[in-house]
Amino acid sequence: MKFLSKEENRVLEIPTIQIRPNKTQPRKSFDEDELRLLSQSISTNGILQPLTVRKLSQTEYELVAGERRLRAAVLAGLTKVPCVLIRCTDKESAIFALLENIQRADLNMFEEARGISRLIRKYGLTQEEAAIRLGKKQSTVANKLRLLKLSMEEQDWILQAGLSERHARALLRIDDEEIRKEVLSRIVAENLSAKDTEDIVVKLLCRETVTASPSQDKKFIVRDVRIFVNTINKAVDTMRLSGINAVAKKSETEEYIEYTVKIPKSEATKQMQAHRSKPKTA
Repeated sequence: MKFLSKEENRVLEIPTIQIRPNKTQPRKSFDEDELRLLSQSISTNGILQPLTVRKLSQTEYELVAGERRLRAAVLAGLTKVPCVLIRCTDKESAIFALLENIQRADLNMFEEARGISRLIRKYGLTQEEAAIRLGKKQSTVANKLRLLKLSMEEQDWILQAGLSERHARALLRIDDEEIRKEVLSRIVAENLSAKDTEDIVVKLLCRETVTASPSQDKKFIVRDVRIFVNTINKAVDTMRLSGINAVAKKSETEEYIEYTVKIPKSEATKQMQAHRSKPKTA
């Protein structure tokens, strides 16, 4: 993306009728009240920050950044708007439009996710490449894209209820859409916090039924995952008391609780040899 030459790199007054919207604009919804307030401000003070456009032909420009300002200017009755002209490719225009919205926090969580998804699909980017271009961590981009696993109905419900991305990510842990909607309904009805939502989801997942074996056709319920964690901790403590310097490390991701136990081979071997050398009693 490049600005034009010094002579051309100036603020131009361009007729609004000659400016085409950006086809890759990630933002799809504009608050009418906010637009009206911005329009009133523009009527009084003018546009303080020029729009960014690129030239398509002698009489046609494409908006790269500033659609909200353009809409408000048209609403205020302006026929021309101040613009800065840049030279950029289709890909750069799409990235710049997404970046401007992200940096201004103008996008909701799902618009941002869809914008990133379109960039990846249209230009064949990997998640890592998209993350570098957007100035984000690869894990952040991956988490954003996961939000799109929620149905459009769920997305609309979440936005209308004013729930956070943390709420949405907690709900994603529930695979069954019907159960997920039931939980979402409860969250909205009881105005639950993100922390309360996470607790509900964890309890729900811990109560999932698991088939014991096909032959027995029995089912049991995992009441509390802490039982298993405590069992591991006790086993590690027992090893330490017997002289084995075992180390246990617990980590959590959105999908798993991971427990890694490291046992020094030399110490474990000594313990085994000592046990074997003990005389057997009658």
